[in-house]
Amino acid sequence: MRAAVLEQTKQPLRIAQDYPKPQPDPGYVLLKVRACGVCRTDLHIAEGELPPHRQPLIPGHQIVGELPDGTRAGVCWLGGVDGTCAYCRRGTENLCDHPIFTGYDLNGGYAEYAVARADFVFPLPAALEDLQAAPLLCAGIIGFRSLRVAGVQPGERVGLFGFGASAHLAISVLKHWKCEVYVSSRGESHRRLAESLHATWVGTEREKPPRELDRAITFAPSGDVVVTALSSLRKGGIVAINAIHLDRMPQFDYDSLLWGERQIRSVANMTRQDARDFLDLAAQIGIRPKVTTFPLEQANQALLAVKHDAIDGAAVIVP
Repeated sequence: MRAAVLEQTKQPLRIAQDYPKPQPDPGYVLLKVRACGVCRTDLHIAEGELPPHRQPLIPGHQIVGELPDGTRAGVCWLGGVDGTCAYCRRGTENLCDHPIFTGYDLNGGYAEYAVARADFVFPLPAALEDLQAAPLLCAGIIGFRSLRVAGVQPGERVGLFGFGASAHLAISVLKHWKCEVYVSSRGESHRRLAESLHATWVGTEREKPPRELDRAITFAPSGDVVVTALSSLRKGGIVAINAIHLDRMPQFDYDSLLWGERQIRSVANMTRQDARDFLDLAAQIGIRPKVTTFPLEQANQALLAVKHDAIDGAAVIVP
């Protein structure tokens, strides 16, 4: 099969024409890849900001695939859990002590075929086409979980700091919940996109929202952005950090920024229930991501587009 292969971090992916087609072990299924979303986590893996778990590696964890019986299924970042650790037993499998991740521990979807654990594939509603479904499988689900971690309630004032693939999907959920949405982004095209999606207020990364926020979610891998979001909260408000990696966490003044029972929470992975709930909601309310497609041979260009915020919405590889 054809595949885009990471053979060494900080090096471009090799576009292989004759990579061995995977064979599923017991408990796994084979999928013919129809589309695979490109995530910033893929970039962190390729650039070595996340330590390698296997090499060579086929990245990609937002997989829309076709099962041998012809039905469609989705695969996400969380590719498996042990089911026995204390976290799994208490219903927080996203914190499992021994997880496996698609496109990190398991070869992913930058290829014509992929395998996945049978209990970690999700039926896709017919209303979601391949290209629209792919970004939902990580950017969408993790954005949805971020709203849950932040404790968002209908009608609240919510800030989105950064407005890429995940945030532009979260805004659809927030508008469905009748929330006021305040968007801060350094990218002019991202700000235009937020305006087109009817954000209540849109500003640059240096501008402070005009009203105190009940909740904030940060989508940029920047500690400075976390502090900016924190400075925009009311007392008792919550910042949820939607990032698997931060460049740093700067010092900040406790008395003026965190005191008053403000909270900072990290968002770690997702659960299978998050995936089911979000995919059902996305089909129900008609979430349609803005998508830029790349052929498999341009996987490196897709990663660079994500790195440099060169596209609005999501990048999707189509084998």
